[in-house]
Amino acid sequence: MDNEATIRLTELDERIARIREELRELSDRGAATSGPAGEERIAEMIADKEAQLAELLKARG
Repeated sequence: MDNEATIRLTELDERIARIREELRELSDRGAATSGPAGEERIAEMIADKEAQLAELLKARG
């Protein structure tokens, strides 16, 4: 594996870790949120992050 590929994998791993942490935080926020509007917004944000994570994991191989 060349240096560029190693850097790319490292960057992907860092982005994956960051999104997983954001998902944990959103989950915690969702548990503390009341009201349908707030819950819907958190659910949308979680769905968006899950889609981003899926794309990164696909790119990671």
